[in-house]
Amino acid sequence: MPEICPVCRASSPRHFMSIDQQDYWRCEVCEARFLVTDQLPGRKEEQAHYLHHENDPDDPRYRTFLSRLSKPLLEKLDPGMSGLDYGCGPGPALAAMLLEAGQRVALYDPFFQPDQEVLKQTFDFITCSETAEHFHHPAEEFDRLDAMLHSGGWLGVMTCFQTDDGAFANWHYRKDPTHVVFYRQTTFYVIAEQRGWSCEIPIKDVVLMQKPGE
Repeated sequence: MPEICPVCRASSPRHFMSIDQQDYWRCEVCEARFLVTDQLPGRKEEQAHYLHHENDPDDPRYRTFLSRLSKPLLEKLDPGMSGLDYGCGPGPALAAMLLEAGQRVALYDPFFQPDQEVLKQTFDFITCSETAEHFHHPAEEFDRLDAMLHSGGWLGVMTCFQTDDGAFANWHYRKDPTHVVFYRQTTFYVIAEQRGWSCEIPIKDVVLMQKPGE
């Protein structure tokens, strides 16, 4: 039984659902659903699964999908700002799109771009596209992202919101073995509030959070 929610650190989450010997819990504060710690996938299992992803930076359909995040984020940015594509994967298409739009973008991914030196820098914006659902320790990850953002910086997240408990068992997003935490809109409002960020949701599955300025 988890003692705290891994997303917001609230105490006493409740059992949500058991599916195919996997146990999911839910937080009554931030409304996240998550897999219990001792059932999280191992590093080798994760990497093997990611190698099957087909994220071609030149695929127009994939670019259209990523534009759901890039378009509203770019409206917040000035040209030439410094950014980080956090969890960029083997084909950093979002970073390429932002570069083409005149931004400067560094890459980090624990499997494909594992340069820890990048994590010592600070940025005007950070993107997490289809990444947050893989976090084994979400609260720690969002603390790390907060530390890497300049004052007034933006964090853009894209992940499929969990909205229907009745459909959870057969939901394609849950069936990905590397997806271990599932967020609702409320979840991001709590994440933002805990860190003093503003939070807006321009369209479903996309969140823009801003660190307060000095």
